[in-house]
Amino acid sequence: MAEETEVQRLHAEHTGVLELQGTFAIKDPADLGKAYTPGVAALAKDIQAHPEDQAKYTMSGKLIPVITDGTAVLGLGNIGPGAGLPIVEGKALIYKSFANVDAIPMALNQVSVDDLVKTIETMAPSFAGIHLEDIAAPRCFELVERLSKDLDIPVYHDDQTGTAIVVLAGLMNAAKVVGKKLTDLKVVLTGVGASGLATANLLLAAGIKQQTLVDIHGVVRSNDDRYNDFQRNLADRVQEVAGDSLDEVIEDADAFIGLSAANVLSKEQVQKMAKEPIVFALANPLPEIDPEEAAAAGVAVMATGSSQWPNQVNNVLAFPGLFKGLLASGLKHVDSQLQIKVSQGLADLVPEPRADKIVPAVFDQGVVDAVTKAVLDYARKGE
Repeated sequence: MAEETEVQRLHAEHTGVLELQGTFAIKDPADLGKAYTPGVAALAKDIQAHPEDQAKYTMSGKLIPVITDGTAVLGLGNIGPGAGLPIVEGKALIYKSFANVDAIPMALNQVSVDDLVKTIETMAPSFAGIHLEDIAAPRCFELVERLSKDLDIPVYHDDQTGTAIVVLAGLMNAAKVVGKKLTDLKVVLTGVGASGLATANLLLAAGIKQQTLVDIHGVVRSNDDRYNDFQRNLADRVQEVAGDSLDEVIEDADAFIGLSAANVLSKEQVQKMAKEPIVFALANPLPEIDPEEAAAAGVAVMATGSSQWPNQVNNVLAFPGLFKGLLASGLKHVDSQLQIKVSQGLADLVPEPRADKIVPAVFDQGVVDAVTKAVLDYARKGE
């Protein structure tokens, strides 16, 4: 057996990275009576008569489950619910550390969408919102759609919504750097899984209509039965360019957004793009094109999903502040206009964007506050 790494020792020493702590110390019988019986009987009766008081008197008013079935873990694929648990545990810790939001990791068995919906809906009364993580497409699309419709609390899939928000924020500033209008950009997007589909939908909502979607088979068409209903519907709503392969459609594109796999974009293809091309190569652990190779090909603005290069597109920029704002505002849905508002809030944190700084870094001051403010402003506008 291989020797334990430092990370393994750290997680083993504490049996994970989370623990529960009480907010009320029990020091004597009187304290016990307030925290438990007989005091809680009055709370139980009050909630029975006034169900809306549950969120006021119990942690259900502030608790978020980070739920995975481990079917689509970034860079690892389908590794199962148990193996996916360290990822959602880490995200729960990020919630607490960055935004003081209480979250718990949860791994569910890989069952049908119907069973997943039923399970989450059954336990929903314990929570103030739902965070879904690393659930494969197209299951995740139907899951979010059904839960958002059935539950009276916000439902958020980080692989979809978090990615889309940060990509749009980066693209807003990248367009400024190259002196182009955001809505005039011709975009080629590779990878039409959870993050790719959500990103393309959000870009469309933001007015970027010229998008061509590409996957391993080539350009995604609305009449191609190899794709699911969600993918075909999106392909039907964008204004794609002529061509059947990435090599064809990349010509004269202003921006390439990769949410696919390593090394799918070549130096020669970058050189076919429009003047001052924008490349977001977001595959992990290896990007669609190496940044040094992209720079040599003339890329004007480069972003990746990795912290080892500038302009890291990281969901951590979005989800802590987003849920902090959702809990404070009482908003029940994370719609596209709210996402655009959050993207703009993130973009505004870089008032003078440049090629190597189009999005804030994860540890930059004010990120959570800016996202939270964007959510609260959106909620007030809708009142």
